[in-house]
Amino acid sequence: MSAYDGLPGDWELVVGLEVHVELATATKLFSGSPNRFGDEPNTNIDPVTLGLPGALPVLNEHAVELAMRVGAALNCTIQGCTFHRKNYFYPDMPKAYQITQYDQPLNVDGYLDLPNGVRVGIERAHMEEDAGKSTHVGGSGGRVHGATSSLIDLNRAGVPLVEIVSRPDIRSADDARAYVSELRSILVAIGASDAKMEEGSMRVDANVSVHKPGTPFGTRCEIKNVNSVRSVGRAIEYEARRQIDLIESGDTVVQQTRHWDEGDGRTHTLRSKEDADDYRYFLEPDLVPLVPSPEWIRRVHDALPMLPAARRTRLAAATGQPAGSEAVTAVVERGQDEYVLAVAAAGGDVARALVHVKEAFAESPDVPASDLAALTLLETGGKLTATQAKAVLAELVANGGGDAAAIAAAKGFEAIDTGALEGFVDEAIAADPDAWAKFCAGDGKAMGALVGLVMKASRGKADGKLVTALLQQKRG
Repeated sequence: MSAYDGLPGDWELVVGLEVHVELATATKLFSGSPNRFGDEPNTNIDPVTLGLPGALPVLNEHAVELAMRVGAALNCTIQGCTFHRKNYFYPDMPKAYQITQYDQPLNVDGYLDLPNGVRVGIERAHMEEDAGKSTHVGGSGGRVHGATSSLIDLNRAGVPLVEIVSRPDIRSADDARAYVSELRSILVAIGASDAKMEEGSMRVDANVSVHKPGTPFGTRCEIKNVNSVRSVGRAIEYEARRQIDLIESGDTVVQQTRHWDEGDGRTHTLRSKEDADDYRYFLEPDLVPLVPSPEWIRRVHDALPMLPAARRTRLAAATGQPAGSEAVTAVVERGQDEYVLAVAAAGGDVARALVHVKEAFAESPDVPASDLAALTLLETGGKLTATQAKAVLAELVANGGGDAAAIAAAKGFEAIDTGALEGFVDEAIAADPDAWAKFCAGDGKAMGALVGLVMKASRGKADGKLVTALLQQKRG
């Protein structure tokens, strides 16, 4: 199979995503056992988790609140709902059924707007309990096929989940990646989940099909439990090409569930696709219908924080950068946009603050906003070059703040007046006439060589932008 380089011919990709999100509760959905990642296997269990006779489920109110928060953030209608038993016989759910929502889910008919303007419909975002985790030993890639034994950890069984089901509105792997990234940012922003894909608290199933425009959608295959944004894109790209190759060779696509193997970059058959009838859904007899009051729904809506898209728009307006720029996106995703705006409020240059925060702070900044504001003013006022400003910023980060001007003075940083700078430029031109001739002929690399000579002669104190401007001025 050829490497993915876009769909050949006039084939169109159709993708719908099912995203399973573990909610950030202290306890499980129907019992008081801890909802905690990383504990010793099979320690966070109880009679409800084990499905022992006589053990009855009690609904976790906080889980409902978080699930409603998800629905509100995704523009869903929050409605009365019921719980069903979804029956299946796998060792990761010892009672042999999963409590979920079937025909009356909590959240319906929403949408998520991607940064590029594409709107993806949300069919439903329903509550359910997670299953345990199976670890297969002795096989290849951790899969059951070929394994010599399997281990079960039931700590995850009963953890509250929201399954967010998109409509089949996604038409490219890039948009699928953007959807997962935006959804993850929203979930973290509203405090519903830590959405750590590497820990399994957010997992993606991708339903993929291909067809020719104007014809009915093709047969879809579901790729289960993809655990990174990068893998979501790769799995969809591979599966689309696999289906096209099958159809163009005269075969047919069979509806099935497949597994994405990150190692070999392929999807592999897991099982034939189950239908709802296979699970024998019926109402959970031990739980009454859940009907959130209008007042509760209103409180959830009113308590939502500003969502990432609105925060990107706000930061873009303040800094003059596009809302989709790398700096704006990264700073908002890391939750540092309020800090950048605080630097502006302290009188600093907000555009320079955005650059510094994006480059220097991987996590929440511990440098007072006023200290970074002072640094940006030294830089924009010509007191410090960009290189010098970075050196001062490193000191501020290491010390948790400080006097930027005093740090600069201690390092011997001082502005070079225009006359002295022109002298350094003239010396560089005289020292390397070949580079000057090439620069005059439009060679950008030659300009870099001349700037380097000036920086060396000035011991790094020259402002690279001013040097470039002087060179261009002299070239005429």
